[in-house]
Amino acid sequence: MDMKEMVKIMICPKCQGRIELNKMFLTCEKCKLAFPIIENVPDMLIEDAWELGKAKRSRFQHNLKL
Repeated sequence: MDMKEMVKIMICPKCQGRIELNKMFLTCEKCKLAFPIIENVPDMLIEDAWELGKAKRSRFQHNLKL
């Protein structure tokens, strides 16, 4: 299953809202959080999430590695 298909069945761990795929992040507009995807593995830990504004300023790119 690719990431686009996985997003259809995933929910935000904080609010259980809808998430969307934005380049290297899964984002929740309701919580204003962006969860990084690191080497094709989504990091859905709330404490690792970026503020959505920060992710937008980075153009949804990051340098994170496992």
